[in-house]
Amino acid sequence: MAYIKNHPILGTMEKKRYVTVTVDGRNIQGIEGEPIAAALLANGIRVFRYTQKFKEPRGLFCGIGQCTDCLMEVDGVPNVKTCVTPLKEGMIIKTQRGFGEELTNGKL
Repeated sequence: MAYIKNHPILGTMEKKRYVTVTVDGRNIQGIEGEPIAAALLANGIRVFRYTQKFKEPRGLFCGIGQCTDCLMEVDGVPNVKTCVTPLKEGMIIKTQRGFGEELTNGKL
């Protein structure tokens, strides 16, 4: 596969740094600074949360931070919109169930 390395408008393609994060106890890699959701999809992860009432799976929907389908628990914080949150080294990401662990345990 050929890649455009020097685009006349976008410029030269920068070398990307790969980082390792943990998703539900499994280590995956992604490009630092890309949306968390992009790294998840690139690693075959399609379900990001389950709804509170009917326990239905949800994944990426709008991709611009306007809906709530991509919410996950990130570094212990529930309800993080993974489609607009940059990936960082060492993040601990969990599939969110309902309103999230902290909310259902009465911590928030």
